[in-house]
Amino acid sequence: MAQGKQKHNWFRPAIQIFFFILIALIAVNHGLEESGKAIPLLSSASLHAVCPFGGVVSIYQYITVGTYTKKIHESSFILMYIVLLLTIGFGAVFCGWVCPFGTFQEWLGKIGKKVFKKRYNTFIPERLDKYLRFSSYAILAWVLYATAMTGKLSFQGVDPYYALFQFWTGEVAVTALIILGVTMVASLFVDRVWCKYACPFGAVLSIINLFRVFKITRNAATCIDCQACDRICPMNINVSETGVVRHFQCNTCLKCTSEGVCPVPATVELAIPGGKPVPAGWPVKGGK
Repeated sequence: MAQGKQKHNWFRPAIQIFFFILIALIAVNHGLEESGKAIPLLSSASLHAVCPFGGVVSIYQYITVGTYTKKIHESSFILMYIVLLLTIGFGAVFCGWVCPFGTFQEWLGKIGKKVFKKRYNTFIPERLDKYLRFSSYAILAWVLYATAMTGKLSFQGVDPYYALFQFWTGEVAVTALIILGVTMVASLFVDRVWCKYACPFGAVLSIINLFRVFKITRNAATCIDCQACDRICPMNINVSETGVVRHFQCNTCLKCTSEGVCPVPATVELAIPGGKPVPAGWPVKGGK
């Protein structure tokens, strides 16, 4: 196999496509239900009811008043708990495998890679990038404060994820549509640009990500320093410079692993640091 050539792995893309189609169908079905034409056997829940971030923004109101923020349902809390548990175990897999908006950016990024080739995802200087990554925490703080003070989903008015799946309803704020447009254009230059610099839910998961059990590990003894793992990483993490990836924005996409782009078997893997392998069923081998 050519050095640095990415191997075909159908599992993750299949999961991404499944969740993207599922959320798109749920969003459409919610609109159809209002006109009495809902699709049988498909959930007609609103987009907010199937978003785990809804649970996060409702925590303050639930603790202080005992009710949910307007448009948020118990399902958001259940999904939030599931995602947080997954993050503790495997890192931000929700971002890398499930989130439809992350997937949408990734698809746009494929176009950017064809146009800019090696220049793609390198346009923002590393010094500036280092500070921009913390902007999502400021957005998270604003969202939590505004929601707590108003009891309404303040973020909906600027949320590109909501705009992507609801643009056809006429219920989306112009601001959200503009941010969606900017994100789409920026995704042609920067991989997962919203995830890196603006996603408030990503900010929540990045904190938990620091304490995850299974991490991306690199076996220095077998590593050939080709740096293919660095080049493929959508979050610009220098995997080749560490034995264990502890970066707060690693989304466990597994592109850098020996089942992904690494040309040496059992060198870059998802494992518990110290030698324990990943659970059976994950599409990667155990670490050493």
